[in-house]
Amino acid sequence: MRTELVPEGLAAPAANYAHAVLSQHVTRMLHTSGVVPTRPDGSVPESLAEQAETIWGTLSALLTEADMAPENVVSVTTYVVVGEDLATVMAARDSALGGHRAASTLVTVPALAQAAWRMEIAIVATA
Repeated sequence: MRTELVPEGLAAPAANYAHAVLSQHVTRMLHTSGVVPTRPDGSVPESLAEQAETIWGTLSALLTEADMAPENVVSVTTYVVVGEDLATVMAARDSALGGHRAASTLVTVPALAQAAWRMEIAIVATA
């Protein structure tokens, strides 16, 4: 069971995410590495929106392989190169999670491990 925590007296989250998610009676946990926007053929899309789509496609495949779904995601950590459109990144997260709210951290960084990568995402999911 996963429950979004919403204590009184806190400011609302800055976007469509939960401040915290409590997982109880967890039998399985999925932790991903930072997933980068590399397609199966090794190519990296140029646009930020396509990179987000590629990453979330990979994350979806990992969730499916773990017999999980977007509703199982409890935490999202996103790294985005400084200067990129954060609204595009957040919209991709919201779309991929289908309205499900998870704890979410968005960090801007000067660069990622490869120059073509403009973003990277790691998730934690529970079942």
